[in-house]
Amino acid sequence: MRLPDLEAWAIFAAVVEHRSFSGAADTIGLSKATVSKAITRLEAQLGQSLFHRTSRRLALTEAARPLAERAARMLAEARCAEEEARDAATMPAGRVRLAAPMSFGVMSVAEVIADFLAAHPAVEIDLHLSDARVDIVAEGFDVALRIADLPDSSLRARRLCAIPAQLVAAPSYIAAHGMPAHPSELGHHRLLSYSNITGPWRFTRADGAEVSVRAAGPLQANSGEALLPALDAGLGIVRLPNFILGDRIHDGRVVPLLPDWAPSTVSLHLLTPPSPLRPARVEALIAFLSDRLRDR
Repeated sequence: MRLPDLEAWAIFAAVVEHRSFSGAADTIGLSKATVSKAITRLEAQLGQSLFHRTSRRLALTEAARPLAERAARMLAEARCAEEEARDAATMPAGRVRLAAPMSFGVMSVAEVIADFLAAHPAVEIDLHLSDARVDIVAEGFDVALRIADLPDSSLRARRLCAIPAQLVAAPSYIAAHGMPAHPSELGHHRLLSYSNITGPWRFTRADGAEVSVRAAGPLQANSGEALLPALDAGLGIVRLPNFILGDRIHDGRVVPLLPDWAPSTVSLHLLTPPSPLRPARVEALIAFLSDRLRDR
């Protein structure tokens, strides 16, 4: 029986993680030519191309996407096996790549990371803030925080807390367009929507009634904070998490709408790649984030 080319698979995973042959070569201590030969060898064994190569960009082919997840899993398990053999669990050390939403990351996660680094001086954190939904396996992240209703996936997910949201508008908008009395009336209003949470706006009432409304209006943005100037200017109704709205309701700058109807609540989840084997530094960060952010 022919053994798999584990070295080529590991090099493939490193190229995916660093998005370049040279970056992978520098990290794993091989020449760029050796990395290129390993990828060519693996492509020949598989009978298909793994990357689209141009002078400026390296991208996975469609056929390579599921293989990237498997390769990352193999590499992670090998690294964990080596760390366990060296008794690495006694002192977490090394780099951890963490992805988090932009606004929540700045307002809540950055402070937690600072405290974690103070407690674990041998660990380095590469914090990536973006409201885009990153592919944590293909992009080489160890941990991701995500505010969303999660679809089924191979990722390991841990729910940390609910993220309550409010439906609000500025007093000037209400004066100009009136106060909606029922969610069904929102279709006649100007809605400001957050594009990274797809689907209709859903509302529930205490008696179990449910209503869904398609969000349409003058502004759609992939950042919740980017909607705030239009909200403050009275340009529309918005549904945003409380941590983004801040003190606006308390200060009277915006008014809560439809008090008998609650917007659907999304949750903060902690995601990791499928493998249950993780280095001690990743386990330490997961435990720290879970403790500090659970039921926040």
